[in-house]
Amino acid sequence: MNERILITGGSGLIGRALTADLAVAGYEVVVLSRSPEKVTGLPENARAAGWDGDTADGWGPLADGALGIVHLAGESIAEGRWTDAKKRRIRASRVDSSHAVLAAIERAAEKPRFLLQGSAVGYYGDRGSETLDEESSPGEGFLPEVCVEWEAATEPAEEMGVRRALLRTGLVLAADGGALAKMVPPYKLGLGGPLGSGEQYMPWIHLDDEVGALRFLVEHADASGPFNLTAPNPVTNATFSAALARTLGRPNLLRAPKFALRLAFGEMADALLQGQRAVPAALERIGYRFRFPEIGPALADLLGGGEGEDR
Repeated sequence: MNERILITGGSGLIGRALTADLAVAGYEVVVLSRSPEKVTGLPENARAAGWDGDTADGWGPLADGALGIVHLAGESIAEGRWTDAKKRRIRASRVDSSHAVLAAIERAAEKPRFLLQGSAVGYYGDRGSETLDEESSPGEGFLPEVCVEWEAATEPAEEMGVRRALLRTGLVLAADGGALAKMVPPYKLGLGGPLGSGEQYMPWIHLDDEVGALRFLVEHADASGPFNLTAPNPVTNATFSAALARTLGRPNLLRAPKFALRLAFGEMADALLQGQRAVPAALERIGYRFRFPEIGPALADLLGGGEGEDR
């Protein structure tokens, strides 16, 4: 096949899995990294290249004639308190890097055919039990504002004839990384339980479906606009906690009160206490079929154990 796809954020949880999937499928994958020498264990057909995250300098020519770009880069919102400096880094790592991707596209004589532009379900803000599809309006607050600016940063690519899909990703569940890996140890110690009221919705997705959906968007020429990369059956935090406890065969008794979370994490606690009942209407409309639409079987696949009840 030998069609080149560039991936920013390719050394992260999603990026690693996507790189492996695309490489096995025969694509030439180039992982863009600030420290390419540290990107190890890449499969055949994949290699790393350096970028500074802010400009198209050095790596820009790789976009010329590429099949496409998958832009996943962005500093984790779940690491460290949200100081003013941290919030500036969260925004800059997304918006400035998107401007760099756009600059590379602008310079390319032969434009990439597609751009999969990273975003998040945080776009919708805290909306309670309201069902949110891709037509829903953005919310209010820091994360929605960042997501709106993040998405808008590469909008001019469409005027250059580049197909652009916006990836409003939910909580990606994986066995060996991400949020789930941090949740499991407390439960195994018998210290698990819901966060706050537990009524907030958690728009989750199994890593296999995250990668499957991304591959689907790479290969479907009619896929453009916003896509919620979430399982079709979002659950509340209380339901998720109960399903996780059943899967691990452990209790689900120690609720973390809102005040304690705010004391421990500051403003970042909002990301834990606010939720979005996001559904993948656009993805299902164009034909993607989920391997893991329900939380019980998803957790059983990742962690072992019984499937339990999802509702």
